[in-house]
Amino acid sequence: MAATSNDQNKLEVLVPGGVGFIGSHCVIELINAGYEPIVVDNLSNSSIECLKRVEKISGSKITNYTIDCLDLESLRDVFKKHSIYAIINFAALKSVGESVKNPVLYYQNNVGCLFNLLKCMEEFNVKNFIFSSSATVYGTPKYLPLDEKHPCVGDAITNPYGKSKYICEHVLKDTTVAHSDWNIILLRYFNPVGAHESGLIGENPVGTPNNLMPYVAQVAVGRLPHVNVTGTDYDTPDGTGVRDYIHVVDLAKGHIAAMKKFKDSCGLQIYNLGTGKGYSVLEMIKALEKASGKTIAYKNCPRRSGDLASVYADCSLAAKQLGWTAQRGLDDMCQDLWRWQSNNPNGFQ
Repeated sequence: MAATSNDQNKLEVLVPGGVGFIGSHCVIELINAGYEPIVVDNLSNSSIECLKRVEKISGSKITNYTIDCLDLESLRDVFKKHSIYAIINFAALKSVGESVKNPVLYYQNNVGCLFNLLKCMEEFNVKNFIFSSSATVYGTPKYLPLDEKHPCVGDAITNPYGKSKYICEHVLKDTTVAHSDWNIILLRYFNPVGAHESGLIGENPVGTPNNLMPYVAQVAVGRLPHVNVTGTDYDTPDGTGVRDYIHVVDLAKGHIAAMKKFKDSCGLQIYNLGTGKGYSVLEMIKALEKASGKTIAYKNCPRRSGDLASVYADCSLAAKQLGWTAQRGLDDMCQDLWRWQSNNPNGFQ
């Protein structure tokens, strides 16, 4: 389905993984900014109900293809039907724990999807690409806050998920050498949380959540009995791990800010997207207690292998070059997360 005649003046942006948590919020911001998102998603970790709700929020019918980016011929068919201006790639598996248990799956999917997208870019002369990367590429911090100059050493990355992102980054760096007229922006996310303020879409993990805040929210709504606080003896103010949490809408808006750099023929650019402030596990639990009015049970547990004490960002480069900073604080993150979870206790089901 091609763009309608009313949308011929809109730039088409391909969004692989656009039905997922971050991708769906980015689709809304693309529409708000006047772009025409073209969504492709295999729905392996997402629900088509999410896309229906994005259409309700945005008031727009969204062009969507249920395909896997590992299927090169189906992906080529999408490129044939559209005049793609840019790609924002969210097509990746993202569970750290699952990646440790099944590394081949993570390398095959996360790197393989990128290869096929790059092949199509070459064939159909698409020159603008935003890659959904991760702060995990920094490995164990040598200093804090983490800026973009911090070394990324593969052997220091503690899990296959992070290593798959590290490999993808190197593929993209080499690609900009081979294609000097391409623009590739690597966005290194810290910890996305929250939900759209409407309460209609939010994080909807399949099975038991792997990330802290969806787990805490499911405890608050009664789906899980308690939070396992893994590690209470770190060198942090309260002994629990400290992370940089960013509202998913702020994160989505960071992609729109990055899109504007393409007009400058920016080449390869790398930006951290976070808030620059760290919160501990216990602080996050208390913040959701405040937002929900619920007492959230938790249980102190031993450290998990590979976990780090503190990780938070220096986002000054994004502020300087993109004019972007996170606008939503911890209360906003937790209020929006609770609105989503309490209105949708079983997610999209």
